[in-house]
Amino acid sequence: MRDVAKSADADFSQAGIDFPPIGGLLKRSFDIAGSLIGLVALSPLFVMVALLVKFSDGGPIFYGHSRIGRGGRIFPCLKFRTMVQDGERVLAAYLAANPDANAEWTATRKLKNDPRVTRVGAVLRKLSLDELPQIINILQGDMSLVGPRPVVRDELEIYGSSAVYYLKSRPGLTGLWQVSGRNDVSYDSRVAFDRHYVENWSLFEDIRIIIKTVPAVWMSRGCY
Repeated sequence: MRDVAKSADADFSQAGIDFPPIGGLLKRSFDIAGSLIGLVALSPLFVMVALLVKFSDGGPIFYGHSRIGRGGRIFPCLKFRTMVQDGERVLAAYLAANPDANAEWTATRKLKNDPRVTRVGAVLRKLSLDELPQIINILQGDMSLVGPRPVVRDELEIYGSSAVYYLKSRPGLTGLWQVSGRNDVSYDSRVAFDRHYVENWSLFEDIRIIIKTVPAVWMSRGCY
């Protein structure tokens, strides 16, 4: 899976953009310790969700979507599968038949009523449980506990001159955008949150965002 992801959009990473990750060894050590603790503590929940996904329709448990990481590197961002297996076809047909949904997708790359999402997937998304496998991404060094949300190439192009700030940080399991409204804020605000986070990083800020993530998820505020 990793090799496939790295080969996809390989031309993007050829730009030669590379930066020392923000936070350096301190942030990376915090990520490793936190993700190991989380993986052990949440292992029963991890197994339960995996079984729910598998038995819901017999399809794959995990889904790895190619996202852009620090310095423009492509990596497979892992999630519990929440969509039907022919999701791209379903999405294309839905957008072609619904102009309002097509406009929403063009503006935010999200849909509040996504026809691809399964019943089990809708619950997992509402509780943000679909993102638990990203703990593995953190251990591998592709992601961080806190950082900008991982984006695809088309989304990074929307960042414009602010893309450089996204590329300085490993994408995060949670971040400033997630605890500030998520889909309730505009994409421009999301970009501004990412830039502010990178420019003002501190370990204290990471801890504060992690603490704020708990009530944000509990209230399902702005979840997708």
